[in-house]
Amino acid sequence: MKQLALDIGLASLPTLDSFFAGPNAAALEHLRLWTSGGTRAPVPSYLWGESGSGKTHLIQAVQHALKEQGAQVGWLDANTLNPPEFNEAWTAVLMDDVHLYNLEQQHTAFNWFVNALTPRSGAPRWVLAAGSLPPADLKLRDDLRTRLGWGHVYALHVLDESERRAVLRQEADARGLFLSDELMSYMLKRFSRDLGSLMQLLDHLDQYALQAQRALTIPLVRAMLENE
Repeated sequence: MKQLALDIGLASLPTLDSFFAGPNAAALEHLRLWTSGGTRAPVPSYLWGESGSGKTHLIQAVQHALKEQGAQVGWLDANTLNPPEFNEAWTAVLMDDVHLYNLEQQHTAFNWFVNALTPRSGAPRWVLAAGSLPPADLKLRDDLRTRLGWGHVYALHVLDESERRAVLRQEADARGLFLSDELMSYMLKRFSRDLGSLMQLLDHLDQYALQAQRALTIPLVRAMLENE
């Protein structure tokens, strides 16, 4: 059966608490310790893994956590055009999807690295980056690639089906929704299985069920798709 990918808008903001760690507990704990405001090692951290492993969720969760603390952060991803110069007021530098960076973005990322780790004033800034490949396999300029692999490197693993089910159950319970095993199986077979898409689907279903004043069922999902 062909799996569908829905364009259903933005889900709720990603947080560290909403990340189901599974085999990625070490990476999550590292980020928790860092964002808690404790001792922060002056070396970069790098997350890598295939699509659906949760790296973008984690790096965005760190961004939101730091901003909630009143911190300023530098953000760079493959969609950032005309990236800004390094800002000494930044507490951290966050760089997502580094494997997709063009030459200008690579130049910016390297300059941010240098300025973050050898600041003119104050303590070194934290650098957190994420990409689809381990540092040694990245098709980037040598000086940037070696810096990405210099500090803490965590390989993220895609959750298996039982773990995906646990995530769906956890999110549904948090929303006060009853998600039957039958409907969960339908969702996993019929739609894209990466966690970001599944969370968006559940968010959309929650809103649709509320508007229709109906319980979550397979017929409700079909009705939602007919009204898309």
